[in-house]
Amino acid sequence: MEFKDYYKALGVSRDASADEIKKAFRKAARKYHPDVSPGADAVAKFKEVNEAYEVLKDPERRAAYDQLGQEPPQGQGRYQPPPNWDSGFSFSEGGPRDDEAFSDFFETLFRRGAGPTGGAYASQGADSHGRIEITIEDAYRGAERTLSLRSPVMAPNGTVTMQDRKIAVRVPKGITQGQHIRLAGQGAPGAGAPGDLFLEVAFAPHPVYRPDGKDLYLDLPITPWEAALGGQVVMPTPGGKVDLRIPKNARSGQKMRLKGKGLPGAPAGDIYATLKIVNPKVTTDEAREFFEKMAKKMPFDPRAHLGGT
Repeated sequence: MEFKDYYKALGVSRDASADEIKKAFRKAARKYHPDVSPGADAVAKFKEVNEAYEVLKDPERRAAYDQLGQEPPQGQGRYQPPPNWDSGFSFSEGGPRDDEAFSDFFETLFRRGAGPTGGAYASQGADSHGRIEITIEDAYRGAERTLSLRSPVMAPNGTVTMQDRKIAVRVPKGITQGQHIRLAGQGAPGAGAPGDLFLEVAFAPHPVYRPDGKDLYLDLPITPWEAALGGQVVMPTPGGKVDLRIPKNARSGQKMRLKGKGLPGAPAGDIYATLKIVNPKVTTDEAREFFEKMAKKMPFDPRAHLGGT
């Protein structure tokens, strides 16, 4: 069977968030919908993006698909999934019932080939979904967290009761907002193996940084003389303070990029610092006299471009 690169079909990276995947699907679906696109390949492209979204929107299917890796090099014949690639997963029968709707790749992996029965395990527990809030520093360095959950537990006699339990969670370094952490066997109980627990990652509001994927944004205040004369200033990063060179005649709103200083990865994210010129308060006669002297020595009209001034 032919390998299907679902990330490529939607035009997203392999670490794309759930929201990014949804937006990409909506954009592609509008572009290739047969009622909109007159192209001869519109129907095929529309089916391709639908199939990609059917896999990537589901945390368990996406996690299993990611275990397959990427498309093998050309010249190795038809693609064959590695043995036991779907160990620990069970897939629902969601999606269109029309056998022509999805490719052989999808059908083999997620229906006929999903486990020994060719479908969902009737005895396996259902997957559970939750949310974990972490700090940007947790994502930068990695962390260990303990969650307190109230979840169903199956007793020896087969009855299910709600119990409080604690679960250790390892936050991998470089994880981004919207990604999922999979905890195998920590989902709902079943007659056989329990399901898995999928935790969607959210970042707690940060006093300095604004995350966007692996990139981090912040506002960096500078003085008027630092903006005019340039020089080195100290600015924070999750990995520690660094020196940043301010160019001469810098302007407010100008962006400075620190390559590779964002969240780690391959490649690592960047930090973008937006310069904000902050004027000092004039609280003494000496300071007022200094500004009056500067006004005489450095005539400057920031509104000259508006005309009539």
